[in-house]
Amino acid sequence: MNKSENLYFKLLDKSKEAFALAIEIYNKPTIKYRVEGFAFFICNAWELMLKAYLIKTNGMQSIYYSNKPDRTISLTECIKRIFTNEKDPLRLNLEKIIELRDTSTHFITEEYEMVYIPLFQANILNFNDKMMALHNVDMTTVVPQNFLTLSVSLSDLEDSTIKAKYTREIAEKFIDTKHELENLSTANNAKFAIRIDHYYYITKDKNQATNLVAIDNSSNDNIKIVKELKDPNETHKYTTKHCVEIINKNLSRNNIILKYNGNETNFTKFHFNNFCKHFGIKSNPNFCYTYKILSFHNIHIHNRQ
Repeated sequence: MNKSENLYFKLLDKSKEAFALAIEIYNKPTIKYRVEGFAFFICNAWELMLKAYLIKTNGMQSIYYSNKPDRTISLTECIKRIFTNEKDPLRLNLEKIIELRDTSTHFITEEYEMVYIPLFQANILNFNDKMMALHNVDMTTVVPQNFLTLSVSLSDLEDSTIKAKYTREIAEKFIDTKHELENLSTANNAKFAIRIDHYYYITKDKNQATNLVAIDNSSNDNIKIVKELKDPNETHKYTTKHCVEIINKNLSRNNIILKYNGNETNFTKFHFNNFCKHFGIKSNPNFCYTYKILSFHNIHIHNRQ
Protein backbone atom coordinates (compact mmCIF):
# COMPACT_ATOMS: atom_id res chain seq x y z
CA MET A 1 0.00 0.00 0.00
CA ASN A 2 1.49 3.37 -1.04
CA LYS A 3 1.31 6.64 0.93
CA SER A 4 -1.70 7.91 -0.98
CA GLU A 5 -3.74 4.76 -0.33
CA ASN A 6 -2.66 4.68 3.31
CA LEU A 7 -3.78 8.29 3.84
CA TYR A 8 -7.04 7.59 2.01
CA PHE A 9 -8.04 4.79 4.38
CA LYS A 10 -6.91 6.72 7.46
CA LEU A 11 -9.09 9.67 6.48
CA LEU A 12 -12.08 7.38 5.90
CA ASP A 13 -11.61 5.67 9.30
CA LYS A 14 -11.41 9.03 11.08
CA SER A 15 -14.44 10.26 9.15
CA LYS A 16 -16.50 7.28 10.31
CA GLU A 17 -15.45 7.90 13.92
CA ALA A 18 -16.30 11.61 13.75
CA PHE A 19 -19.71 10.74 12.29
CA ALA A 20 -20.41 8.26 15.11
CA LEU A 21 -19.28 10.81 17.71
CA ALA A 22 -21.62 13.46 16.27
CA ILE A 23 -24.61 11.13 16.65
CA GLU A 24 -23.56 9.86 20.09
CA ILE A 25 -23.15 13.39 21.44
CA TYR A 26 -26.49 14.53 20.09
CA ASN A 27 -28.44 11.51 21.33
CA LYS A 28 -27.07 11.60 24.90
CA PRO A 29 -29.68 13.35 27.10
CA THR A 30 -27.14 14.35 29.77
CA ILE A 31 -25.02 16.44 27.37
CA LYS A 32 -26.01 20.10 27.08
CA TYR A 33 -23.38 20.83 24.42
CA ARG A 34 -25.36 18.80 21.89
CA VAL A 35 -25.88 21.31 19.10
CA GLU A 36 -22.34 22.68 19.16
CA GLY A 37 -20.81 19.21 19.53
CA PHE A 38 -22.83 17.77 16.67
CA ALA A 39 -21.99 20.69 14.36
CA PHE A 40 -18.27 20.35 15.10
CA PHE A 41 -17.99 16.58 14.60
CA ILE A 42 -20.33 16.30 11.59
CA CYS A 43 -18.33 19.01 9.81
CA ASN A 44 -15.15 17.13 10.68
CA ALA A 45 -16.66 13.90 9.32
CA TRP A 46 -17.58 15.57 6.00
CA GLU A 47 -14.18 17.23 5.62
CA LEU A 48 -12.27 13.99 6.13
CA MET A 49 -14.60 12.05 3.83
CA LEU A 50 -14.42 14.63 1.03
CA LYS A 51 -10.63 14.90 1.29
CA ALA A 52 -10.41 11.12 0.99
CA TYR A 53 -12.47 11.37 -2.21
CA LEU A 54 -10.19 14.09 -3.62
CA ILE A 55 -7.14 11.92 -2.92
CA LYS A 56 -8.80 8.93 -4.61
CA THR A 57 -9.72 10.91 -7.73
CA ASN A 58 -6.97 13.55 -8.02
CA GLY A 59 -4.06 12.42 -5.84
CA MET A 60 -2.59 13.66 -2.56
CA GLN A 61 -1.62 17.09 -3.89
CA SER A 62 -5.31 17.94 -4.45
CA ILE A 63 -6.01 18.41 -0.72
CA TYR A 64 -3.24 21.03 -0.27
CA TYR A 65 -3.31 24.71 -1.20
CA SER A 66 -1.06 25.29 -4.20
CA ASN A 67 0.57 28.35 -2.59
CA LYS A 68 0.79 26.69 0.85
CA PRO A 69 1.86 23.08 0.30
CA ASP A 70 1.99 22.37 4.04
CA ARG A 71 -1.67 23.35 4.63
CA THR A 72 -4.71 21.27 3.63
CA ILE A 73 -7.80 22.92 2.15
CA SER A 74 -10.85 23.77 4.27
CA LEU A 75 -14.21 21.99 4.30
CA THR A 76 -15.72 24.95 2.44
CA GLU A 77 -13.15 24.54 -0.34
CA CYS A 78 -13.80 20.77 -0.50
CA ILE A 79 -17.51 21.44 -0.94
CA LYS A 80 -16.91 23.94 -3.74
CA ARG A 81 -14.68 21.50 -5.63
CA ILE A 82 -16.94 18.45 -5.33
CA PHE A 83 -20.48 19.89 -5.19
CA THR A 84 -20.13 22.51 -7.90
CA ASN A 85 -23.81 23.44 -8.09
CA GLU A 86 -24.25 26.38 -5.69
CA LYS A 87 -27.99 25.75 -5.48
CA ASP A 88 -27.67 22.06 -4.60
CA PRO A 89 -29.78 21.52 -1.41
CA LEU A 90 -27.08 19.20 -0.03
CA ARG A 91 -24.45 21.93 -0.45
CA LEU A 92 -26.73 24.58 1.07
CA ASN A 93 -27.36 22.28 4.04
CA LEU A 94 -23.64 21.82 4.65
CA GLU A 95 -22.91 25.54 4.33
CA LYS A 96 -25.57 26.40 6.93
CA ILE A 97 -24.19 23.86 9.39
CA ILE A 98 -20.68 25.25 8.83
CA GLU A 99 -22.07 28.69 9.72
CA LEU A 100 -23.53 27.20 12.91
CA ARG A 101 -20.18 25.62 13.78
CA ASP A 102 -18.45 28.97 13.34
CA THR A 103 -21.18 30.82 15.26
CA SER A 104 -20.99 28.43 18.20
CA THR A 105 -17.42 29.53 18.89
CA HIS A 106 -18.83 32.96 19.81
CA PHE A 107 -22.32 32.42 21.19
CA ILE A 108 -25.29 30.10 20.86
CA THR A 109 -28.76 29.85 22.39
CA GLU A 110 -30.33 26.62 23.58
CA GLU A 111 -33.22 27.20 21.16
CA TYR A 112 -30.89 26.67 18.17
CA GLU A 113 -31.65 22.95 18.49
CA MET A 114 -35.28 23.53 17.48
CA VAL A 115 -34.20 25.47 14.39
CA TYR A 116 -31.38 23.21 13.20
CA ILE A 117 -32.69 19.70 13.93
CA PRO A 118 -34.36 19.40 10.46
CA LEU A 119 -30.98 20.29 8.87
CA PHE A 120 -29.09 17.89 11.13
CA GLN A 121 -31.39 14.99 10.25
CA ALA A 122 -31.10 15.67 6.52
CA ASN A 123 -27.32 15.98 6.86
CA ILE A 124 -27.00 12.54 8.45
CA LEU A 125 -28.90 10.90 5.61
CA ASN A 126 -26.91 12.90 3.04
CA PHE A 127 -23.65 11.72 4.62
CA ASN A 128 -24.79 8.11 4.49
CA ASP A 129 -25.73 8.49 0.80
CA LYS A 130 -22.43 10.14 -0.16
CA MET A 131 -20.33 7.62 1.74
CA MET A 132 -21.97 4.93 -0.36
CA ALA A 133 -21.79 6.88 -3.63
CA LEU A 134 -18.19 8.12 -3.29
CA HIS A 135 -16.56 5.32 -1.27
CA ASN A 136 -18.97 2.35 -1.39
CA VAL A 137 -19.20 2.45 2.42
CA ASP A 138 -22.53 1.74 4.10
CA MET A 139 -22.59 3.75 7.35
CA THR A 140 -25.31 1.50 8.79
CA THR A 141 -22.51 -1.05 9.30
CA VAL A 142 -20.81 1.54 11.55
CA VAL A 143 -23.88 3.10 13.18
CA PRO A 144 -27.07 0.96 13.33
CA GLN A 145 -29.91 2.19 11.12
CA ASN A 146 -32.18 3.06 14.07
CA PHE A 147 -29.52 5.41 15.51
CA LEU A 148 -29.47 7.51 12.34
CA THR A 149 -32.64 9.19 13.59
CA LEU A 150 -31.82 11.93 16.08
CA SER A 151 -33.72 12.13 19.35
CA VAL A 152 -35.16 15.55 20.06
CA SER A 153 -37.79 17.21 22.20
CA LEU A 154 -39.40 20.11 20.37
CA SER A 155 -41.69 22.87 21.57
CA ASP A 156 -43.25 25.90 19.93
CA LEU A 157 -40.78 28.69 19.31
CA GLU A 158 -42.24 32.18 19.19
CA ASP A 159 -40.30 35.33 18.30
CA SER A 160 -41.79 37.12 21.31
CA THR A 161 -40.41 34.45 23.66
CA ILE A 162 -36.90 34.88 22.24
CA LYS A 163 -37.09 38.68 22.54
CA ALA A 164 -38.15 38.39 26.16
CA LYS A 165 -35.39 35.94 27.04
CA TYR A 166 -32.32 37.40 25.33
CA THR A 167 -30.69 40.75 24.66
CA ARG A 168 -31.77 42.62 21.52
CA GLU A 169 -28.62 41.74 19.54
CA ILE A 170 -28.82 38.00 20.30
CA ALA A 171 -32.60 37.86 19.78
CA GLU A 172 -32.41 39.60 16.39
CA LYS A 173 -29.58 37.33 15.23
CA PHE A 174 -31.49 34.22 16.27
CA ILE A 175 -34.81 35.33 14.76
CA ASP A 176 -33.15 36.26 11.46
CA THR A 177 -31.48 32.84 11.32
CA LYS A 178 -34.74 31.08 12.17
CA HIS A 179 -36.69 32.85 9.42
CA GLU A 180 -33.91 32.34 6.87
CA LEU A 181 -33.77 28.58 7.49
CA GLU A 182 -37.55 28.28 7.43
CA ASN A 183 -37.65 29.96 4.02
CA LEU A 184 -34.83 27.79 2.68
CA SER A 185 -36.53 24.64 4.01
CA THR A 186 -39.69 25.57 2.14
CA ALA A 187 -37.79 26.26 -1.09
CA ASN A 188 -35.64 23.09 -1.03
CA ASN A 189 -36.16 19.34 -0.80
CA ALA A 190 -35.34 16.76 1.88
CA LYS A 191 -31.59 17.01 1.15
CA PHE A 192 -31.65 20.44 2.81
CA ALA A 193 -34.00 19.83 5.73
CA ILE A 194 -36.32 17.11 6.99
CA ARG A 195 -39.29 18.76 8.62
CA ILE A 196 -40.72 17.36 11.85
CA ASP A 197 -44.48 17.74 11.98
CA HIS A 198 -47.02 16.49 14.49
CA TYR A 199 -50.49 15.56 13.28
CA TYR A 200 -53.55 14.77 15.36
CA TYR A 201 -56.38 12.49 14.24
CA ILE A 202 -59.65 11.54 15.88
CA THR A 203 -60.16 7.80 16.40
CA LYS A 204 -62.97 5.85 18.06
CA ASP A 205 -60.51 3.17 19.21
CA LYS A 206 -59.30 4.23 22.65
CA ASN A 207 -56.37 1.79 22.47
CA GLN A 208 -54.92 3.69 19.51
CA ALA A 209 -55.15 7.09 21.18
CA THR A 210 -52.28 9.00 22.80
CA ASN A 211 -54.53 11.77 24.12
CA LEU A 212 -58.20 11.72 25.11
CA VAL A 213 -60.79 14.44 24.39
CA ALA A 214 -64.45 14.76 25.18
CA ILE A 215 -67.44 15.84 23.10
CA ASP A 216 -70.16 17.61 25.06
CA ASN A 217 -73.60 17.05 23.51
CA SER A 218 -75.16 19.66 25.77
CA SER A 219 -72.98 22.47 24.45
CA ASN A 220 -74.71 25.46 22.84
CA ASP A 221 -71.92 25.76 20.27
CA ASN A 222 -72.41 23.38 17.38
CA ILE A 223 -69.64 22.22 15.07
CA LYS A 224 -69.13 19.58 12.44
CA ILE A 225 -66.15 17.28 12.11
CA VAL A 226 -64.65 17.93 8.70
CA LYS A 227 -62.06 15.94 6.82
CA GLU A 228 -58.55 17.31 7.05
CA LEU A 229 -57.02 19.24 4.16
CA LYS A 230 -53.67 17.83 3.08
CA ASP A 231 -51.04 19.50 0.95
CA PRO A 232 -49.94 17.01 -1.76
CA ASN A 233 -46.63 18.89 -1.99
CA GLU A 234 -45.87 17.49 1.48
CA THR A 235 -47.65 14.11 1.47
CA HIS A 236 -46.77 13.10 -2.13
CA LYS A 237 -43.53 14.85 -3.04
CA TYR A 238 -41.75 12.22 -5.13
CA THR A 239 -41.80 12.27 -8.94
CA THR A 240 -41.26 9.11 -10.95
CA LYS A 241 -37.64 10.11 -11.55
CA HIS A 242 -37.05 10.61 -7.81
CA CYS A 243 -38.69 7.27 -6.96
CA VAL A 244 -36.43 5.47 -9.46
CA GLU A 245 -33.33 7.14 -7.94
CA ILE A 246 -34.32 6.10 -4.39
CA ILE A 247 -35.10 2.52 -5.44
CA ASN A 248 -31.72 2.19 -7.21
CA LYS A 249 -29.92 3.54 -4.11
CA ASN A 250 -31.65 0.98 -1.89
CA LEU A 251 -30.90 -1.86 -4.31
CA SER A 252 -27.22 -0.85 -4.39
CA ARG A 253 -27.00 -0.42 -0.63
CA ASN A 254 -28.42 -3.89 -0.01
CA ASN A 255 -26.33 -5.51 -2.78
CA ILE A 256 -29.46 -6.65 -4.63
CA ILE A 257 -28.94 -7.55 -8.28
CA LEU A 258 -31.99 -6.87 -10.43
CA LYS A 259 -32.69 -9.16 -13.37
CA TYR A 260 -35.16 -8.66 -16.21
CA ASN A 261 -35.79 -11.45 -18.72
CA GLY A 262 -32.80 -13.27 -17.23
CA ASN A 263 -30.36 -10.39 -17.72
CA GLU A 264 -28.88 -8.03 -15.10
CA THR A 265 -30.24 -4.53 -15.40
CA ASN A 266 -30.71 -1.25 -13.55
CA PHE A 267 -34.14 -0.30 -12.26
CA THR A 268 -35.60 2.18 -14.75
CA LYS A 269 -38.75 4.19 -15.38
CA PHE A 270 -39.97 1.28 -17.54
CA HIS A 271 -39.83 -1.13 -14.56
CA PHE A 272 -41.39 1.45 -12.25
CA ASN A 273 -44.35 1.93 -14.58
CA ASN A 274 -44.80 -1.85 -14.80
CA PHE A 275 -45.03 -2.04 -11.00
CA CYS A 276 -47.51 0.86 -10.98
CA LYS A 277 -49.73 -0.89 -13.52
CA HIS A 278 -49.57 -4.29 -11.84
CA PHE A 279 -50.34 -3.02 -8.31
CA GLY A 280 -52.60 -0.16 -9.36
CA ILE A 281 -50.38 2.38 -7.60
CA LYS A 282 -51.42 5.40 -9.68
CA SER A 283 -55.08 4.77 -8.91
CA ASN A 284 -54.47 4.47 -5.14
CA PRO A 285 -54.68 7.91 -3.42
CA ASN A 286 -52.57 6.59 -0.51
CA PHE A 287 -49.63 6.12 -2.85
CA CYS A 288 -50.18 8.55 -5.70
CA TYR A 289 -51.73 11.97 -6.21
CA THR A 290 -52.75 13.20 -9.66
CA TYR A 291 -52.34 16.86 -10.55
CA LYS A 292 -55.13 17.61 -13.03
CA ILE A 293 -53.70 20.57 -14.92
CA LEU A 294 -55.80 20.16 -18.05
CA SER A 295 -58.37 17.61 -19.08
CA PHE A 296 -55.81 15.96 -21.35
CA HIS A 297 -52.66 16.33 -19.21
CA ASN A 298 -52.12 14.82 -15.75
CA ILE A 299 -48.99 14.66 -13.58
CA HIS A 300 -48.55 11.87 -11.03
CA ILE A 301 -46.56 12.30 -7.82
CA HIS A 302 -45.93 9.58 -5.27
CA ASN A 303 -45.85 8.92 -1.56
CA ARG A 304 -42.61 7.22 -0.45
CA GLN A 305 -44.20 4.21 1.25
